[in-house]
Amino acid sequence: MQNMLRKLDQENETLIQDVSTRWNSTLFMICRLLKNKEAVKATLDKQRHKLVLLSAAEWTKLERLADFLEPCRYVTDLLGGETYISCSAVLPVLRFLDHTMKVSDEDSTYIVKFKTAFIKDLSERKAALNYDWLKMATVLDPRFKDLKCLPREEREGVWKKLEELLQDGSIKATSEPTDEPPKKKGLLCFSSDSDSDSDDVGSNHALSLYKAEQTISETDCPLQWWSVHAGAHPQLSALARKHLSSPATSVPCERVFSLAGNIIQKKRAALSAENVNRLVCLSNWLKEKK
Repeated sequence: MQNMLRKLDQENETLIQDVSTRWNSTLFMICRLLKNKEAVKATLDKQRHKLVLLSAAEWTKLERLADFLEPCRYVTDLLGGETYISCSAVLPVLRFLDHTMKVSDEDSTYIVKFKTAFIKDLSERKAALNYDWLKMATVLDPRFKDLKCLPREEREGVWKKLEELLQDGSIKATSEPTDEPPKKKGLLCFSSDSDSDSDDVGSNHALSLYKAEQTISETDCPLQWWSVHAGAHPQLSALARKHLSSPATSVPCERVFSLAGNIIQKKRAALSAENVNRLVCLSNWLKEKK
C-alpha cells in the first residue's frame, strides 16, 4: 500500500484499527480509510484475496457515519480536558447530542437505526449521572447560568436548590482561583425550545444579584469571572469553586496513570517513587511547552 500511496502522491500513513476501549477510534479508522480509499482499492485489486470489498453504497454510508461521529469527537475532547472547566459543560453537551442525533423525516433507514441505537446507549449512560451536582455546576457557571440546556419547567427548581445552599450557614468564602478557558466552541449554544425565564427566584438578594449578571462567552473562563466578581458574590463564589473544580470525566486522571505505566517498565522497576514523580512532571512540562 505504501507504494500505491507514493504513486498517488499521497502522504505515507498506515490504516487505523478500531479499539472498543478508546474514544473516537471508530471515527479515526473510518476517516483514515476514506482518505486512502483509492490506494486501498488499488492495492487489493493487485492481490489475490477472498475479501468482500465495500460497494459504492457502503462507502457512502461510511461517509455519512463519519459526519455523525464528528460531533462526538468534539464532545469527548471537551469533556476530557484538564486545563479548563468541564463539569458545567456536561448538560449543555448532552443537549447538543440530543439535538444532533434527533431522527428526522429525511433520514434514511440505516441513519435512523444508527441514531436510535446512539440515543438508547446515551440514555442508559445518563441514568448514572449525578444530575443534582451537574445542575449546580451549570447554574454556577456564568456561561450557562441561564440554563437554556434544561427544559423551562426544570429551571426554577435549580434556582430554588441554589437558594437553599445559600441559606446554609456553613458556606464560607474562599480564595479566588485562576484557570484557562477552553478553546472549544460551537457545541454549547444549543438551548431548549423556550427562552430563558426572567422570573424572580425569591427574596434572596445575593441570588437576585447573580441572576442579574450577564452571561459570558463560551470561550471565557468561569473561574476568572468568579475571581473578578468574588467580592460581589462571596457565598456564591465559594459554591462555584466547589462545584466547578470537579472534572467531567476521569480522563485526566487516567492520562496520569497511563503515563506512569509507560515510565515504570520491567527494565526500569528500580526507579524510586521520587524519580517517577519527577519524570511525570517533566513529561507534563514538555507537553505544555510544545
